[in-house]
Amino acid sequence: MIQAKFPLLSVLIFVPVVGAILVALISRQRENLIRSATLFITLIVFLISLSLFTSFDKTTRSMQFVEVYEWVPTFGIKYFLGIDGISVLFILLSTLLSVLCVTISWFSITKKVKEFYASLLLIEGAMIGVFCSLDLFLFYIFWEAMLIPMYLLIGVWGGPNRIYAAIKFFLYTLVGSLLMLIGIIVLFLIGGGTFDLLKLMQYNYPYHIQLLLFWAFFTAFAVKVPMFPVHTWLPDAHTEAPTAGSVILAGVLIKMGAYGFLRFSIPLFPDATISMAPVMMILSVIAIVYGGFICLGQTDLKRLIAYSSVSHMGFVTLGIFALNTQGLQGGILQMINHGIVTGALFLCVGVIYDRTHTREMADYGGLATVMPVYSAFFMVFTLASIGLPGTNGFVGEFLILVGGFTASKPLGVIAATGIIIGAAYMLMLYQKVFFVETNEKVANLKDMDKREILTLLPLLILVLWIGVYPNAFLGFMDESVKGVLERIDMQNQSVDLIEKLLEGLK
Repeated sequence: MIQAKFPLLSVLIFVPVVGAILVALISRQRENLIRSATLFITLIVFLISLSLFTSFDKTTRSMQFVEVYEWVPTFGIKYFLGIDGISVLFILLSTLLSVLCVTISWFSITKKVKEFYASLLLIEGAMIGVFCSLDLFLFYIFWEAMLIPMYLLIGVWGGPNRIYAAIKFFLYTLVGSLLMLIGIIVLFLIGGGTFDLLKLMQYNYPYHIQLLLFWAFFTAFAVKVPMFPVHTWLPDAHTEAPTAGSVILAGVLIKMGAYGFLRFSIPLFPDATISMAPVMMILSVIAIVYGGFICLGQTDLKRLIAYSSVSHMGFVTLGIFALNTQGLQGGILQMINHGIVTGALFLCVGVIYDRTHTREMADYGGLATVMPVYSAFFMVFTLASIGLPGTNGFVGEFLILVGGFTASKPLGVIAATGIIIGAAYMLMLYQKVFFVETNEKVANLKDMDKREILTLLPLLILVLWIGVYPNAFLGFMDESVKGVLERIDMQNQSVDLIEKLLEGLK
Protein backbone atom coordinates (compact mmCIF):
# COMPACT_ATOMS: atom_id res chain seq x y z
CA MET A 1 0.00 0.00 0.00
CA ILE A 2 1.13 3.55 -0.74
CA GLN A 3 -0.03 5.90 2.01
CA ALA A 4 -1.43 9.26 1.01
CA LYS A 5 0.44 12.37 2.16
CA PHE A 6 -2.76 14.35 1.65
CA PRO A 7 -6.32 12.95 2.06
CA LEU A 8 -7.11 13.44 -1.61
CA LEU A 9 -9.74 10.69 -1.82
CA SER A 10 -11.60 12.04 1.20
CA VAL A 11 -11.62 15.47 -0.42
CA LEU A 12 -13.12 14.00 -3.60
CA ILE A 13 -15.83 12.23 -1.61
CA PHE A 14 -16.81 14.96 0.83
CA VAL A 15 -16.50 18.15 -1.21
CA PRO A 16 -19.68 17.18 -3.15
CA VAL A 17 -21.41 16.22 0.12
CA VAL A 18 -20.54 19.53 1.77
CA GLY A 19 -21.44 21.24 -1.49
CA ALA A 20 -24.90 19.63 -1.38
CA ILE A 21 -25.43 21.06 2.11
CA LEU A 22 -24.33 24.54 0.99
CA VAL A 23 -26.60 24.40 -2.07
CA ALA A 24 -29.49 23.38 0.19
CA LEU A 25 -28.91 26.54 2.26
CA ILE A 26 -29.25 28.90 -0.73
CA SER A 27 -32.58 30.63 -1.09
CA ARG A 28 -34.97 28.76 -3.38
CA GLN A 29 -35.57 31.91 -5.44
CA ARG A 30 -31.90 32.25 -6.43
CA GLU A 31 -31.96 29.48 -9.01
CA ASN A 32 -29.08 30.78 -11.13
CA LEU A 33 -26.85 30.94 -8.06
CA ILE A 34 -27.81 27.34 -7.22
CA ARG A 35 -26.88 26.18 -10.73
CA SER A 36 -23.63 28.17 -10.76
CA ALA A 37 -22.59 26.93 -7.31
CA THR A 38 -23.23 23.31 -8.29
CA LEU A 39 -21.28 23.72 -11.53
CA PHE A 40 -18.38 25.30 -9.63
CA ILE A 41 -18.31 22.45 -7.08
CA THR A 42 -18.40 19.71 -9.71
CA LEU A 43 -15.69 21.46 -11.75
CA ILE A 44 -13.46 21.70 -8.67
CA VAL A 45 -13.97 17.99 -7.92
CA PHE A 46 -13.20 17.10 -11.55
CA LEU A 47 -10.00 19.18 -11.57
CA ILE A 48 -8.89 17.56 -8.30
CA SER A 49 -9.57 14.11 -9.76
CA LEU A 50 -7.27 14.93 -12.68
CA SER A 51 -4.38 14.92 -10.21
CA LEU A 52 -5.05 11.19 -9.75
CA PHE A 53 -4.64 10.74 -13.48
CA THR A 54 -1.36 12.67 -13.65
CA SER A 55 0.29 11.38 -10.45
CA PHE A 56 -0.84 7.75 -10.54
CA ASP A 57 1.98 5.17 -10.58
CA LYS A 58 1.19 2.70 -13.37
CA THR A 59 4.10 0.40 -12.52
CA THR A 60 2.59 -1.05 -9.33
CA ARG A 61 -0.56 -2.99 -8.51
CA SER A 62 -0.51 -1.75 -4.89
CA MET A 63 -3.32 0.43 -3.62
CA GLN A 64 -2.39 4.10 -3.90
CA PHE A 65 -3.47 7.30 -2.10
CA VAL A 66 -4.37 5.05 0.85
CA GLU A 67 -6.11 6.51 3.91
CA VAL A 68 -6.65 4.28 6.95
CA TYR A 69 -8.27 5.41 10.20
CA GLU A 70 -9.86 3.39 12.98
CA TRP A 71 -13.57 4.12 12.89
CA VAL A 72 -15.37 1.54 15.07
CA PRO A 73 -12.49 -0.65 16.30
CA THR A 74 -14.78 -2.74 18.51
CA PHE A 75 -16.34 -4.21 15.36
CA GLY A 76 -13.24 -4.08 13.16
CA ILE A 77 -14.62 -1.21 11.04
CA LYS A 78 -12.14 1.16 9.43
CA TYR A 79 -12.31 4.25 7.32
CA PHE A 80 -10.15 2.64 4.64
CA LEU A 81 -9.77 4.24 1.23
CA GLY A 82 -7.44 3.46 -1.67
CA ILE A 83 -7.44 3.10 -5.45
CA ASP A 84 -5.65 1.00 -8.04
CA GLY A 85 -5.45 1.06 -11.83
CA ILE A 86 -9.04 -0.11 -12.16
CA SER A 87 -10.83 2.27 -9.80
CA VAL A 88 -8.93 5.41 -10.83
CA LEU A 89 -10.57 5.39 -14.27
CA PHE A 90 -14.07 5.16 -12.80
CA ILE A 91 -13.45 8.09 -10.47
CA LEU A 92 -12.44 10.24 -13.45
CA LEU A 93 -15.53 9.13 -15.37
CA SER A 94 -17.77 9.92 -12.39
CA THR A 95 -16.42 13.43 -11.88
CA LEU A 96 -16.57 14.29 -15.59
CA LEU A 97 -20.14 13.08 -16.08
CA SER A 98 -21.23 14.96 -12.95
CA VAL A 99 -20.10 18.24 -14.54
CA LEU A 100 -21.93 17.44 -17.77
CA CYS A 101 -25.12 16.52 -15.89
CA VAL A 102 -25.16 20.01 -14.38
CA THR A 103 -24.69 21.80 -17.69
CA ILE A 104 -27.25 19.72 -19.62
CA SER A 105 -29.87 20.34 -16.90
CA TRP A 106 -29.33 24.11 -16.81
CA PHE A 107 -32.65 25.05 -18.42
CA SER A 108 -34.54 21.74 -18.44
CA ILE A 109 -34.95 21.50 -14.65
CA THR A 110 -37.34 24.22 -13.53
CA LYS A 111 -39.04 22.75 -10.44
CA LYS A 112 -37.38 22.09 -7.08
CA VAL A 113 -34.08 23.26 -8.56
CA LYS A 114 -32.27 23.33 -5.23
CA GLU A 115 -33.24 19.78 -4.34
CA PHE A 116 -32.28 18.50 -7.80
CA TYR A 117 -28.73 19.84 -7.73
CA ALA A 118 -28.23 18.82 -4.09
CA SER A 119 -29.22 15.28 -5.08
CA LEU A 120 -26.72 15.30 -7.96
CA LEU A 121 -23.92 16.31 -5.61
CA LEU A 122 -24.83 13.62 -3.07
CA ILE A 123 -24.81 10.99 -5.79
CA GLU A 124 -21.38 12.15 -6.95
CA GLY A 125 -19.90 11.82 -3.45
CA ALA A 126 -21.41 8.35 -2.99
CA MET A 127 -20.19 7.14 -6.40
CA ILE A 128 -16.61 8.17 -5.66
CA GLY A 129 -16.89 6.55 -2.23
CA VAL A 130 -17.86 3.21 -3.78
CA PHE A 131 -14.79 3.19 -6.04
CA CYS A 132 -12.44 4.15 -3.17
CA SER A 133 -13.67 1.91 -0.34
CA LEU A 134 -11.46 -0.95 0.81
CA ASP A 135 -13.51 -1.70 3.92
CA LEU A 136 -16.63 -3.74 3.15
CA PHE A 137 -18.74 -1.95 5.76
CA LEU A 138 -17.74 1.44 4.34
CA PHE A 139 -18.34 0.16 0.82
CA TYR A 140 -21.85 -0.93 1.76
CA ILE A 141 -22.66 2.49 3.23
CA PHE A 142 -21.66 4.28 0.03
CA TRP A 143 -23.38 1.60 -2.10
CA GLU A 144 -26.68 2.19 -0.28
CA ALA A 145 -26.20 5.97 -0.03
CA MET A 146 -26.72 6.27 -3.80
CA LEU A 147 -30.20 4.77 -3.59
CA ILE A 148 -32.05 7.69 -2.01
CA PRO A 149 -30.87 10.59 -4.24
CA MET A 150 -31.24 8.46 -7.39
CA TYR A 151 -34.72 7.40 -6.25
CA LEU A 152 -35.56 11.10 -5.88
CA LEU A 153 -34.12 12.00 -9.29
CA ILE A 154 -36.37 9.45 -10.96
CA GLY A 155 -39.44 9.88 -8.72
CA VAL A 156 -39.54 13.68 -8.54
CA TRP A 157 -38.08 14.90 -11.84
CA GLY A 158 -38.91 11.92 -14.07
CA GLY A 159 -41.60 11.25 -16.68
CA PRO A 160 -45.29 10.30 -16.36
CA ASN A 161 -44.58 6.82 -14.92
CA ARG A 162 -41.78 8.03 -12.67
CA ILE A 163 -43.21 6.68 -9.39
CA TYR A 164 -43.50 3.14 -10.77
CA ALA A 165 -39.98 3.29 -12.24
CA ALA A 166 -38.49 4.74 -9.04
CA ILE A 167 -40.08 2.13 -6.77
CA LYS A 168 -39.05 -0.69 -9.10
CA PHE A 169 -35.45 0.59 -9.18
CA PHE A 170 -35.40 0.94 -5.39
CA LEU A 171 -36.84 -2.51 -4.65
CA TYR A 172 -34.62 -4.39 -7.11
CA THR A 173 -31.50 -2.70 -5.80
CA LEU A 174 -32.48 -2.99 -2.14
CA VAL A 175 -33.24 -6.73 -2.25
CA GLY A 176 -29.91 -7.47 -3.94
CA SER A 177 -28.06 -5.26 -1.48
CA LEU A 178 -29.60 -6.95 1.55
CA LEU A 179 -28.36 -10.34 0.39
CA MET A 180 -24.91 -8.84 -0.11
CA LEU A 181 -25.08 -7.45 3.43
CA ILE A 182 -25.67 -10.97 4.73
CA GLY A 183 -22.60 -12.10 2.77
CA ILE A 184 -20.53 -9.26 4.26
CA ILE A 185 -21.58 -10.24 7.78
CA VAL A 186 -20.65 -13.89 7.12
CA LEU A 187 -17.24 -12.77 5.83
CA PHE A 188 -16.76 -10.72 8.99
CA LEU A 189 -17.57 -13.71 11.20
CA ILE A 190 -15.34 -16.23 9.41
CA GLY A 191 -12.58 -13.79 8.43
CA GLY A 192 -11.22 -12.95 11.86
CA GLY A 193 -13.59 -10.12 12.76
CA THR A 194 -12.56 -7.59 10.12
CA PHE A 195 -14.12 -5.85 7.13
CA ASP A 196 -10.69 -5.04 5.67
CA LEU A 197 -10.76 -6.27 2.06
CA LEU A 198 -7.00 -6.79 1.83
CA LYS A 199 -6.97 -8.93 4.98
CA LEU A 200 -10.04 -10.92 3.93
CA MET A 201 -8.31 -11.74 0.64
CA GLN A 202 -5.57 -13.57 2.55
CA TYR A 203 -7.98 -16.28 3.72
CA ASN A 204 -8.69 -19.40 1.67
CA TYR A 205 -12.35 -20.09 2.38
CA PRO A 206 -13.86 -23.58 1.87
CA TYR A 207 -15.42 -24.05 -1.54
CA HIS A 208 -19.02 -24.39 -0.30
CA ILE A 209 -18.67 -21.14 1.68
CA GLN A 210 -17.19 -19.39 -1.35
CA LEU A 211 -20.05 -20.59 -3.52
CA LEU A 212 -22.74 -19.31 -1.13
CA LEU A 213 -20.99 -15.97 -0.69
CA PHE A 214 -20.39 -15.63 -4.44
CA TRP A 215 -24.13 -15.85 -5.08
CA ALA A 216 -24.92 -13.52 -2.17
CA PHE A 217 -22.69 -10.85 -3.70
CA PHE A 218 -23.92 -11.79 -7.18
CA THR A 219 -27.47 -10.69 -6.36
CA ALA A 220 -26.36 -7.12 -5.65
CA PHE A 221 -23.86 -6.85 -8.49
CA ALA A 222 -26.01 -8.59 -11.12
CA VAL A 223 -28.98 -6.31 -10.41
CA LYS A 224 -26.80 -3.23 -10.70
CA VAL A 225 -25.11 -4.32 -13.98
CA PRO A 226 -27.92 -5.37 -14.83
CA MET A 227 -27.47 -8.96 -15.95
CA PHE A 228 -30.15 -11.14 -17.52
CA PRO A 229 -32.71 -11.93 -16.05
CA VAL A 230 -32.67 -9.20 -13.34
CA HIS A 231 -32.49 -6.36 -15.87
CA THR A 232 -36.13 -5.32 -16.14
CA TRP A 233 -35.84 -2.29 -13.85
CA LEU A 234 -33.34 -0.58 -16.17
CA PRO A 235 -35.52 0.33 -19.21
CA ASP A 236 -38.21 1.81 -16.96
CA ALA A 237 -35.71 3.78 -14.88
CA HIS A 238 -33.92 5.13 -17.95
CA THR A 239 -37.12 6.01 -19.78
CA GLU A 240 -38.64 7.93 -16.87
CA ALA A 241 -35.50 9.52 -15.42
CA PRO A 242 -34.53 13.08 -16.37
CA THR A 243 -31.55 13.36 -18.72
CA ALA A 244 -29.05 13.77 -15.88
CA GLY A 245 -30.47 10.71 -14.12
CA SER A 246 -30.16 8.60 -17.26
CA VAL A 247 -26.56 9.74 -17.76
CA ILE A 248 -25.61 8.87 -14.17
CA LEU A 249 -27.39 5.52 -14.38
CA ALA A 250 -25.83 4.51 -17.71
CA GLY A 251 -22.48 6.18 -17.21
CA VAL A 252 -21.59 5.12 -13.68
CA LEU A 253 -24.18 3.32 -11.56
CA ILE A 254 -24.54 0.21 -13.70
CA LYS A 255 -20.72 -0.03 -13.87
CA MET A 256 -20.64 -0.56 -10.12
CA GLY A 257 -22.01 -4.08 -10.47
CA ALA A 258 -19.23 -5.14 -12.84
CA TYR A 259 -16.72 -3.27 -10.68
CA GLY A 260 -17.99 -5.24 -7.67
CA PHE A 261 -17.22 -8.52 -9.46
CA LEU A 262 -13.66 -7.31 -10.10
CA ARG A 263 -13.00 -5.82 -6.68
CA PHE A 264 -14.76 -8.33 -4.42
CA SER A 265 -16.16 -11.49 -6.01
CA ILE A 266 -13.11 -12.63 -7.99
CA PRO A 267 -10.41 -11.88 -5.37
CA LEU A 268 -12.42 -13.14 -2.38
CA PHE A 269 -13.99 -16.22 -3.98
CA PRO A 270 -11.56 -17.50 -6.64
CA ASP A 271 -12.70 -21.15 -6.40
CA ALA A 272 -16.34 -20.20 -6.87
CA THR A 273 -15.43 -17.77 -9.64
CA ILE A 274 -13.63 -20.47 -11.61
CA SER A 275 -16.51 -22.93 -11.28
CA MET A 276 -19.22 -20.34 -11.98
CA ALA A 277 -17.43 -18.64 -14.90
CA PRO A 278 -19.19 -20.77 -17.59
CA VAL A 279 -22.61 -19.91 -16.12
CA MET A 280 -21.73 -16.21 -15.99
CA MET A 281 -20.50 -16.26 -19.58
CA ILE A 282 -23.70 -17.96 -20.77
CA LEU A 283 -25.84 -15.35 -18.97
CA SER A 284 -23.68 -12.65 -20.56
CA VAL A 285 -24.15 -14.00 -24.08
CA ILE A 286 -27.92 -14.27 -23.51
CA ALA A 287 -27.95 -10.61 -22.45
CA ILE A 288 -25.98 -9.60 -25.56
CA VAL A 289 -28.35 -11.28 -28.01
CA TYR A 290 -31.58 -10.73 -26.09
CA GLY A 291 -30.87 -7.03 -25.48
CA GLY A 292 -30.01 -6.54 -29.14
CA PHE A 293 -33.20 -8.15 -30.45
CA ILE A 294 -35.35 -6.18 -27.99
CA CYS A 295 -33.75 -2.96 -29.30
CA LEU A 296 -34.89 -3.79 -32.83
CA GLY A 297 -38.51 -3.49 -31.74
CA GLN A 298 -38.25 -0.20 -29.83
CA THR A 299 -39.80 3.08 -30.98
CA ASP A 300 -38.83 5.21 -27.95
CA LEU A 301 -35.32 6.71 -28.20
CA LYS A 302 -34.46 6.38 -24.51
CA ARG A 303 -35.91 2.89 -24.22
CA LEU A 304 -33.84 1.71 -27.19
CA ILE A 305 -30.64 3.10 -25.69
CA ALA A 306 -31.59 1.61 -22.32
CA TYR A 307 -31.98 -1.89 -23.76
CA SER A 308 -28.73 -1.43 -25.67
CA SER A 309 -27.07 -1.07 -22.25
CA VAL A 310 -28.23 -4.58 -21.35
CA SER A 311 -26.49 -5.86 -24.48
CA HIS A 312 -23.33 -3.79 -24.03
CA MET A 313 -22.96 -4.72 -20.37
CA GLY A 314 -23.32 -8.34 -21.45
CA PHE A 315 -20.07 -7.84 -23.36
CA VAL A 316 -18.49 -6.43 -20.20
CA THR A 317 -19.38 -9.40 -17.99
CA LEU A 318 -18.37 -11.80 -20.78
CA GLY A 319 -14.91 -10.23 -20.80
CA ILE A 320 -14.60 -10.28 -17.02
CA PHE A 321 -15.56 -13.94 -16.62
CA ALA A 322 -13.43 -15.06 -19.56
CA LEU A 323 -10.75 -14.79 -16.84
CA ASN A 324 -7.89 -13.90 -19.18
CA THR A 325 -5.90 -10.74 -19.79
CA GLN A 326 -7.63 -9.66 -23.01
CA GLY A 327 -11.09 -10.28 -21.61
CA LEU A 328 -10.50 -8.46 -18.33
CA GLN A 329 -8.81 -5.46 -19.93
CA GLY A 330 -11.49 -5.31 -22.60
CA GLY A 331 -14.25 -5.55 -20.00
CA ILE A 332 -12.82 -2.71 -17.90
CA LEU A 333 -12.14 -0.50 -20.91
CA GLN A 334 -15.60 -1.22 -22.30
CA MET A 335 -17.15 -0.09 -19.02
CA ILE A 336 -15.43 3.26 -19.49
CA ASN A 337 -16.37 3.32 -23.18
CA HIS A 338 -19.99 2.52 -22.44
CA GLY A 339 -20.14 5.27 -19.85
CA ILE A 340 -18.79 7.75 -22.39
CA VAL A 341 -20.85 6.68 -25.41
CA THR A 342 -24.17 5.82 -23.77
CA GLY A 343 -23.90 8.85 -21.51
CA ALA A 344 -23.37 10.95 -24.65
CA LEU A 345 -26.35 9.34 -26.41
CA PHE A 346 -28.62 10.11 -23.46
CA LEU A 347 -27.31 13.69 -23.46
CA CYS A 348 -28.15 13.88 -27.17
CA VAL A 349 -31.66 12.61 -26.53
CA GLY A 350 -32.01 15.22 -23.79
CA VAL A 351 -31.01 17.97 -26.22
CA ILE A 352 -33.75 17.07 -28.69
CA TYR A 353 -36.33 16.23 -26.00
CA ASP A 354 -35.99 19.71 -24.50
CA ARG A 355 -37.06 21.11 -27.89
CA THR A 356 -39.85 18.68 -28.82
CA HIS A 357 -40.95 16.92 -25.59
CA THR A 358 -41.25 13.62 -27.40
CA ARG A 359 -39.01 10.58 -27.59
CA GLU A 360 -40.89 8.71 -30.30
CA MET A 361 -38.76 8.14 -33.41
CA ALA A 362 -41.86 8.53 -35.60
CA ASP A 363 -42.11 12.19 -34.51
CA TYR A 364 -38.72 12.96 -36.04
CA GLY A 365 -37.16 12.70 -39.47
CA GLY A 366 -34.82 14.87 -41.52
CA LEU A 367 -32.85 16.25 -38.56
CA ALA A 368 -29.64 15.97 -40.62
CA THR A 369 -30.92 18.94 -42.63
CA VAL A 370 -32.52 20.86 -39.76
CA MET A 371 -29.78 20.37 -37.11
CA PRO A 372 -26.50 19.51 -38.91
CA VAL A 373 -24.18 20.07 -35.92
CA TYR A 374 -26.36 17.94 -33.68
CA SER A 375 -26.53 15.27 -36.40
CA ALA A 376 -22.72 15.16 -36.65
CA PHE A 377 -22.32 14.63 -32.89
CA PHE A 378 -25.01 11.95 -32.84
CA MET A 379 -23.40 10.18 -35.80
CA VAL A 380 -20.00 9.91 -34.07
CA PHE A 381 -21.58 8.49 -30.91
CA THR A 382 -23.71 6.10 -32.98
CA LEU A 383 -20.61 4.77 -34.78
CA ALA A 384 -18.79 4.44 -31.45
CA SER A 385 -21.72 2.44 -30.06
CA ILE A 386 -21.53 0.13 -33.07
CA GLY A 387 -17.79 -0.31 -32.53
CA LEU A 388 -16.39 1.31 -35.67
CA PRO A 389 -12.57 1.10 -35.86
CA GLY A 390 -11.06 4.42 -34.80
CA THR A 391 -13.62 4.89 -32.03
CA ASN A 392 -13.39 3.76 -28.42
CA GLY A 393 -16.11 1.12 -28.85
CA PHE A 394 -14.01 -0.93 -31.24
CA VAL A 395 -11.04 -1.40 -28.89
CA GLY A 396 -13.09 -2.67 -25.96
CA GLU A 397 -15.27 -5.04 -27.98
CA PHE A 398 -12.28 -6.41 -29.89
CA LEU A 399 -10.42 -7.29 -26.67
CA ILE A 400 -13.56 -8.83 -25.17
CA LEU A 401 -14.16 -11.01 -28.23
CA VAL A 402 -10.53 -12.15 -28.23
CA GLY A 403 -10.86 -13.06 -24.56
CA GLY A 404 -14.25 -14.69 -25.14
CA PHE A 405 -12.97 -16.81 -28.05
CA THR A 406 -9.99 -17.88 -25.93
CA ALA A 407 -12.27 -19.03 -23.12
CA SER A 408 -15.04 -20.54 -25.28
CA LYS A 409 -15.22 -20.50 -29.06
CA PRO A 410 -18.99 -21.21 -29.30
CA LEU A 411 -19.83 -18.41 -26.86
CA GLY A 412 -17.39 -16.10 -28.65
CA VAL A 413 -19.14 -16.74 -31.97
CA ILE A 414 -22.59 -16.07 -30.50
CA ALA A 415 -21.35 -12.90 -28.80
CA ALA A 416 -19.94 -11.65 -32.11
CA THR A 417 -23.46 -11.70 -33.58
CA GLY A 418 -24.36 -9.06 -31.00
CA ILE A 419 -22.17 -6.57 -32.88
CA ILE A 420 -24.16 -7.18 -36.07
CA ILE A 421 -27.46 -6.76 -34.21
CA GLY A 422 -26.11 -3.61 -32.55
CA ALA A 423 -25.22 -2.11 -35.91
CA ALA A 424 -28.74 -2.90 -37.16
CA TYR A 425 -30.66 -1.16 -34.38
CA MET A 426 -28.36 1.87 -34.10
CA LEU A 427 -28.36 2.52 -37.84
CA MET A 428 -32.13 2.04 -37.87
CA LEU A 429 -32.42 4.68 -35.14
CA TYR A 430 -30.18 7.11 -37.01
CA GLN A 431 -32.01 6.62 -40.29
CA LYS A 432 -35.47 7.22 -38.80
CA VAL A 433 -34.43 10.31 -36.84
CA PHE A 434 -31.97 12.05 -39.14
CA PHE A 435 -32.75 10.92 -42.68
CA VAL A 436 -36.06 10.09 -44.40
CA GLU A 437 -38.48 12.96 -45.10
CA THR A 438 -38.36 15.94 -42.73
CA ASN A 439 -41.25 15.88 -40.25
CA GLU A 440 -43.20 19.15 -39.98
CA LYS A 441 -42.94 18.93 -36.18
CA VAL A 442 -39.15 19.40 -36.30
CA ALA A 443 -38.78 21.56 -39.40
CA ASN A 444 -38.12 24.77 -37.45
CA LEU A 445 -35.92 23.48 -34.65
CA LYS A 446 -32.77 25.38 -33.72
CA ASP A 447 -29.42 23.60 -33.80
CA MET A 448 -27.29 23.06 -30.71
CA ASP A 449 -26.17 26.13 -28.77
CA LYS A 450 -22.71 26.69 -27.27
CA ARG A 451 -23.68 25.21 -23.88
CA GLU A 452 -24.85 21.97 -25.48
CA ILE A 453 -21.81 21.75 -27.76
CA LEU A 454 -19.44 22.26 -24.81
CA THR A 455 -21.35 19.57 -22.88
CA LEU A 456 -20.86 16.95 -25.61
CA LEU A 457 -17.38 17.98 -26.78
CA PRO A 458 -15.37 16.31 -23.94
CA LEU A 459 -17.09 12.98 -24.66
CA LEU A 460 -16.43 13.33 -28.39
CA ILE A 461 -12.73 13.91 -27.65
CA LEU A 462 -12.62 10.81 -25.42
CA VAL A 463 -14.32 8.67 -28.09
CA LEU A 464 -11.56 9.52 -30.57
CA TRP A 465 -8.69 9.59 -28.05
CA ILE A 466 -9.38 6.06 -26.74
CA GLY A 467 -10.12 4.84 -30.26
CA VAL A 468 -6.80 6.07 -31.63
CA TYR A 469 -4.55 5.65 -28.56
CA PRO A 470 -6.15 3.16 -26.14
CA ASN A 471 -2.88 2.46 -24.33
CA ALA A 472 -3.23 5.79 -22.55
CA PHE A 473 -6.01 4.09 -20.57
CA LEU A 474 -5.05 0.42 -20.81
CA GLY A 475 -1.72 1.30 -19.23
CA PHE A 476 -3.45 2.19 -15.97
CA MET A 477 -5.01 -1.24 -15.54
CA ASP A 478 -2.15 -3.54 -16.65
CA GLU A 479 -0.71 -4.29 -13.22
CA SER A 480 -4.07 -4.47 -11.47
CA VAL A 481 -5.41 -6.94 -14.05
CA LYS A 482 -2.29 -9.08 -13.57
CA GLY A 483 -3.01 -9.08 -9.83
CA VAL A 484 -6.58 -10.29 -10.37
CA LEU A 485 -5.46 -13.05 -12.74
CA GLU A 486 -2.65 -14.17 -10.44
CA ARG A 487 -5.26 -14.70 -7.75
CA ILE A 488 -7.14 -17.03 -10.13
CA ASP A 489 -3.95 -18.73 -11.38
CA MET A 490 -2.78 -19.45 -7.83
CA GLN A 491 -6.10 -21.09 -7.14
CA ASN A 492 -5.88 -23.18 -10.31
CA GLN A 493 -2.37 -24.31 -9.34
CA SER A 494 -3.61 -25.31 -5.88
CA VAL A 495 -6.45 -27.33 -7.40
CA ASP A 496 -4.04 -29.05 -9.83
CA LEU A 497 -1.65 -29.89 -6.96
CA ILE A 498 -4.47 -31.43 -4.90
CA GLU A 499 -5.64 -33.48 -7.88
CA LYS A 500 -2.09 -34.79 -8.45
CA LEU A 501 -1.75 -35.75 -4.78
CA LEU A 502 -5.08 -37.61 -4.91
CA GLU A 503 -3.97 -39.46 -8.03
CA GLY A 504 -0.73 -40.42 -6.27
CA LEU A 505 -2.66 -41.80 -3.31
CA LYS A 506 -4.72 -43.94 -5.65
